[in-house]
Amino acid sequence: MSETQFLEQIKQNQGIIYKLVALYANDTEEKKDLYQEVLLQAWKSYTSFRNDSKLSTWLYRICLNTILTLQRKQNKVDYKDSLEQIAPSIENKAIENEDKIRLRQAIRKLSETDRAIISMNLDGYENAEIADVLGVSNNHIAVKLHRIKQQLGNFLKQ
Repeated sequence: MSETQFLEQIKQNQGIIYKLVALYANDTEEKKDLYQEVLLQAWKSYTSFRNDSKLSTWLYRICLNTILTLQRKQNKVDYKDSLEQIAPSIENKAIENEDKIRLRQAIRKLSETDRAIISMNLDGYENAEIADVLGVSNNHIAVKLHRIKQQLGNFLKQ
């Protein structure tokens, strides 16, 4: 595939990247760096995309692998962000309402893997697709989703 085709595919699916970066990065500069790293890794891996799954599923996998690898290298996780740091810095995006902000804060309290699972679930991915991306069984995802939803409910009640 050509560079133009790649860029078009990224443009169509950039919301995935923005959302995941916002869930894992703590400030604007870190978000920018992570976004660039995801694009670089996606470009490097684009020739290996075999159309076995949707491109958005493949991009989710690239994003998560890149973000989690970089976070492990940094060996730091800080979930004590202010509301301003959590809000996405995407231009022309409407101001998020309080419920969305609270949900995003609650999701950021989850473990890395749980954040990935609930993020994909909220984006409409089926359990089988989530399991494929994460390399686990479909049943494991179903159980994890149940527990994650309970955990989020507890966070939101506080």
